[in-house]
Amino acid sequence: MGVKAILILSAFMFSLGVFGILTRRSALGILIALELIFNAANLNFAAFGRMFGKVEGSIFPLFGIAITVCEVVLGFAIIFYLYRVRKTTKADEIDILKG
Repeated sequence: MGVKAILILSAFMFSLGVFGILTRRSALGILIALELIFNAANLNFAAFGRMFGKVEGSIFPLFGIAITVCEVVLGFAIIFYLYRVRKTTKADEIDILKG
């Protein structure tokens, strides 16, 4: 698979993630769409690292994946808390986090 095909796949994943964020009402769906955007960025780093022959292009996505995992854990904790308090995960009905 060439770099051009990888970048096209990454652009498709990014577009699908943005579409998911804009159309989903569930907080879990929004979190999954956000993961698609992060994975598209990591795929870009890996593709450009392969194109230029740099090892940093393969190492940086590993750190990105680690940060994404931390983000998922915090996101799930917030979603579980909101479900326990409000009995819903719909993002437009949540106002408990307003300070």
